[in-house]
Amino acid sequence: MSEQYFPSYTVKAQAHDSIIAPDERLAMGQTALMGLQHVVAMFGATVLAPLLMGFDPNVAILMSGIGTLLFYVMTRGRVPSYLGSSFAFIGGVIAVSGYAGSGANANIGVALGAIIVCGLVYFLIGLLVQFVGTNWIETLMPPVVTGAVVAVIGLNLAGVAVLGAKGNNANAWYMLMTVLVIALTAVMGTGLMRRLLILVGVILATVLYAVLTNGLGWVVGGEDGALPGAFRKVPHAASLAWPHFSSQRITTP
Repeated sequence: MSEQYFPSYTVKAQAHDSIIAPDERLAMGQTALMGLQHVVAMFGATVLAPLLMGFDPNVAILMSGIGTLLFYVMTRGRVPSYLGSSFAFIGGVIAVSGYAGSGANANIGVALGAIIVCGLVYFLIGLLVQFVGTNWIETLMPPVVTGAVVAVIGLNLAGVAVLGAKGNNANAWYMLMTVLVIALTAVMGTGLMRRLLILVGVILATVLYAVLTNGLGWVVGGEDGALPGAFRKVPHAASLAWPHFSSQRITTP
């Protein structure tokens, strides 16, 4: 009998604190909750990266969806993963384009060619892994290296969160309380709740927001009650819209 193109996963029982193998899955209810948390976590990261580089977030979401579908088909469904924005590009794009940090990046075309080349390099590395294997990657980039790189990226972006929570106002206090709720869920939660710490934290933080604003009358966003930052555009945004693609024509004298 030929092997199925898409695998048939085995339901994992008593999976609160155990490891889920690639050919296993949680029960349907737990899978739905984990998927919802993944949407919350990854969508925010996918949108944040283009905002920090001055891209149109709609372009990142579209390319992320296309890349994820292609990845899922090419791996025959055996590596269920989501391809989102890469934070590794942020420092380089800002450096070469001179992006000021707000609004559209007028010089984003300067970095587009390098981004395309990076995609080509990723593709070639994928072909190499397909035929050679992954031992050379594990030798060149052991966990101490990859972990340090991820830590450096996180530390570089920590300033964004600090600036967002800076000041003695309702926004700052609400952001700090949101982080505290998620941290307490991670430390005090047990079983499935600990695995769903982001989802639980977001839900509790939303309830807290409702209590502080609708219950106690706190103003979040500004003295006039306006939504903070870029969220002011959300009520006026179109439900369906095409992404704004960028291009750069290189001319020689």
